[in-house]
Parts: sequence; structure tokens; C-alpha cells
Amino acid sequence: MAFAPTLKTWLLVLPAVAVLGVAGYRVNGHGRAMDDTGASAMTAAAADPGVALEPVVPQALARRLAGFERSAALPSGLPLDIRADIEGDTDLFAYAQRLKVQAEQGNHEARWMLSRVYDYCAQYAVDPGGYRLDNNVLAGLGLSAAPAMVQARERVAQRCGGFVPADKLGPALVFNERRRAALQGNLAAEAALFADGEPLHDNEQYRRDLVERVRVSRDPEAYMAIAPGMGLRAAGDKALTGMVSGEQLSELAWRVAACELGLPCGPDSVLVNSFCANGGICSPDGTQDFRDFVYDAAVSRQGAGKMNEWIRQLIGKRNGR
Repeated sequence: MAFAPTLKTWLLVLPAVAVLGVAGYRVNGHGRAMDDTGASAMTAAAADPGVALEPVVPQALARRLAGFERSAALPSGLPLDIRADIEGDTDLFAYAQRLKVQAEQGNHEARWMLSRVYDYCAQYAVDPGGYRLDNNVLAGLGLSAAPAMVQARERVAQRCGGFVPADKLGPALVFNERRRAALQGNLAAEAALFADGEPLHDNEQYRRDLVERVRVSRDPEAYMAIAPGMGLRAAGDKALTGMVSGEQLSELAWRVAACELGLPCGPDSVLVNSFCANGGICSPDGTQDFRDFVYDAAVSRQGAGKMNEWIRQLIGKRNGR
């Protein structure tokens, strides 16, 4: 997915992420759940015999029921800025229910944001209990970088509580929601499909026109969504000649440009939280926003000038760096 971490080759990757394979990492590249809850529990018990399994799923089900009970008292609509509620301390399960109502009424912006919620919460929703046990394993490893990842993962669990395995969150559901939104005319969703290698159309003219439409739109969601498709994946694509594309830094330029255009990129943003929780890409400085982290961890002094020029091209003004 376009907002998911894809940049482990250039950012500081938390060493602890490697142990998720044995500590109960639940989703592979095809979105299939692995039946290893028991193994995860045994691993957690070995790491800390005093760890008790919390009744996570009952809590989640209770929260879902509470959400339905609240629905009659909540206004049926969403804020004028549908995107706003994905940030902060929003209950994302309840937010998703409101988005679904709007999406089924034909609101493609609501459907795009619904896909983002599903993408953000998928790793947790596959196995809420195992997700928390894995946090205990990570916390017990004694790695200096582990606390940042555990904290980020706990934030995901807190915000995504209410989702359960039966919701079937994962790549297939996210893709279907984004394709529906794109067919309805949502530019960010269309850009995300392109970045995932599943564009609505597969010809040079379409690819070039899409990138140009994103650039002209100045829509930060669309910029961030298309970014993974503008990095190394775009190398050699004649349709994108002369555009900011084809290099590791070009993907970063699109992402930072999205921040410059207004996408929330602060230390507590969904973007930063997701990179750390789901990809192990965590800043050692918890106060850094995404832009500063990129310049500190991924851009050399020689590359900073190129980055600034590319961002200027993308947003039409000098990056103040």
C-alpha cells in the first residue's frame, strides 16, 4: 500500500524488526494470516514468565458493541474535512464506521480514507492478542531502539481497538476499497494503485498524465500516495522522463513535498507512527517530524541540494532548507 513503509534501504531500520518473524509477525506479503498464535504466546512466556495474556479480543468485541450503541447519539455526517479524524487520538474503528456510511453513499473521499484506516490497522486486526504479545517480546529484548517501536505499536493498538480478525483487514481489502474510490474519481486512490503496480490503465500516456495530474493538484494525500511509485520502481520508465522519478531520493522528495503541502507529518502523525510501528523505521529522536528525520537519516550533505531542487519543482517554491 502506498502509505505503508517501503524505504528500509535508506532509513534507520530498527534491528528488532527482524525478530518479528519469530515473535509472531502475522501478515506476509500476500496478506495471509499465519496460524502461529500459540508459538507467539510461548515465545512471550519464555521472554517473561510473568506475562499474562490479556483478554484483548473480548475487549475489542465490547468496544465494537459500545460503538454501535453510541451510533444513535452521534451525528451521521463527518467533518467537512473528512481527512482530519485519522490523526490525533481518534477511535479509528468508530471513524471507519462513519466513513463506511459516507462511502456507501458515493463519497469517494470517504472511501479513500477508509482504505487508509484499514491499511494502518491491518497488522493489529489480524491478531490483536498476538500483536500485544509481540510487543511484550520486543520490550524484553533489551535493544536500545526497541522502546520506540513498542511505543508506536502500542499507539496502533490503542487507536485500532475494536477491529477483529473477522473484519479481514489486509492488502486485498485495502486494494478493493482504493480501486472503487479511484473508479469514482479519487486522485489519491488512483495514485496509490499506480504506486502499487496496479494502475487503472497501463500505458505510457496514462502514467505521465497521472503524475502530472497529481503534481498540478497539489493534494498532499495524492503526493504521498504516488511517492513509492516514483522511486527506484520508476527507473527506466520513459513515460516519466524529466519528472522527479527513478531514484531513491525522488521517492523521498515526493513524500517531503506532501508534508510541505500540508499532510500531517509531525512526530505523532499517522505517517511517522506507521513507519515505526509497521516497518521498524523509527527515529532515535522522538521529537523529530518526518521531514527532519529524512534529512538526518537518509539524505547526504551532497544530496540535500538535489532534494531541495526536486521539492521546489514539485511544489513550486523553495524548500526553506
